[in-house]
Amino acid sequence: MSPAGALFGEHLRELRTKRGFTQVELAEMTGIPQNHISTIERGAKLPTLGTLIRFAAALECRVSTLVRVFDKEDLGSLLPK
Repeated sequence: MSPAGALFGEHLRELRTKRGFTQVELAEMTGIPQNHISTIERGAKLPTLGTLIRFAAALECRVSTLVRVFDKEDLGSLLPK
């Protein structure tokens, strides 16, 4: 798990649950398999740009809302060493 993946995954889970969606419901709305959403939320993988766009459409938010979590962190600390 990467620090960036963990940070993004936690943020995605927060946004999804605030909107009252389960992973299964988000999967149905996006066409992204539920197990892939779970992998992203656990921080094991980062989403592609296409996946970010699908999440933003389903969660009715901007892509910038999904990635703004990185604006709060020291970006250097998120990079692999």
